[in-house]
Amino acid sequence: MSLKGKHIGFGLTGSHCTYDAVVPQIEELVQSGAKVTPFVSHTVMNTTTRFGVGEDWIARIEEITGISAVDSIVKAEPFGPKTPLDCMVIAPITGNSISKFANAMTDSPVLMGAKATLRNEKPVVLGISTNDGLGLNGTNILRLMSTKNIYFIPYGQDDPVKKPNSLVARMPSLKDTVEMAMQGKQIQPVLVERYLD
Repeated sequence: MSLKGKHIGFGLTGSHCTYDAVVPQIEELVQSGAKVTPFVSHTVMNTTTRFGVGEDWIARIEEITGISAVDSIVKAEPFGPKTPLDCMVIAPITGNSISKFANAMTDSPVLMGAKATLRNEKPVVLGISTNDGLGLNGTNILRLMSTKNIYFIPYGQDDPVKKPNSLVARMPSLKDTVEMAMQGKQIQPVLVERYLD
């Protein structure tokens, strides 16, 4: 399926170590002809880590997409009735945001974008990155997996020995997942080895 001319929202939450894997996927969506509107959580905007400064990541994504980031709930709300998206991607989505999304807590621009997209019965694609995917957040992940119009980038354990509960999406599969989701299908297999050889 061609993504040319499609309007895709792309939300980032606070899994800072995953941004390097995600940025090339945003570039791929743009190169495929999609209009990509970035959405960022408060954590992305306001946090500096050893993986970089939040403002720098946002500037880089805005440069790639040519669109200013949606950085408030007020700015995100119109993407429901007024400016509908064809698809909303959240990658990475942290355990914290997974928990909130699964329990209908809309307290960030990213989750508002997702809620608005579901309201329009359009697909939401999730690229999980959480240290407790096989812990307390397992229930929330399965709740989202069984929800209509929510799709997952294939994911698996990123370090079964040192972090046995940690799950991370295979980000290079993002574009293929989006294409399938826009046809109403979950890409398979969804449970995979985390790393491609």
